[in-house]
Amino acid sequence: MEIAATMVKELREITGAGILDCRKALEATEGDMEKAIDHLREKGLAAAAKRMDREAKDGLIEAYIHAGSRVGVLVEVNCETDFVARTDEFQQLVRDIALQIAAMAPRYVSRAQIPDEVIAREREVYRAQALEEGKPESVIDRIIEGRLEKFYAQACLLEQDFIRDDESTIEELLKAAISRIGENIVIRRFTRYELGESLEG
Repeated sequence: MEIAATMVKELREITGAGILDCRKALEATEGDMEKAIDHLREKGLAAAAKRMDREAKDGLIEAYIHAGSRVGVLVEVNCETDFVARTDEFQQLVRDIALQIAAMAPRYVSRAQIPDEVIAREREVYRAQALEEGKPESVIDRIIEGRLEKFYAQACLLEQDFIRDDESTIEELLKAAISRIGENIVIRRFTRYELGESLEG
């Protein structure tokens, strides 16, 4: 079928993908806009996955102090080149990540950073809760795994829902940025301060 230039333009505005990629996506999906968006997202995420192996040593350290000066964040986000680090899009991404950390108080960037003893302690607590609730032994392991998944979604920055768009996690936000920008992007580390909080944990 013939793909109208207006459709290509609309898809480009929605996805940020190149003109040729938008045309090919519309041709592959016979002009179905929703399917074309999915097609581009799938291709974009595949392209992002390839880039995620590349070394990222440039980037920015962002400092964010929340209104009222009760919460502060320092976050390091890396990319591959100084050129990308200076772009408005990358700087906005880093600001959004700092805001996310201030608002949602994650404890780790990803699951890989969680110490084994923390996971073991969480498992013990969930087991004790399940037994206290009178759950049968046969389902307790499944209950523990389900509660652990909720713990990860709250404690790990990459697994949290993005505060500006709860349809996306921070990991999905990062992959979409990698796809658009064309460089690997890594959230390296962060520190979050809250006035008067204990230094323990």
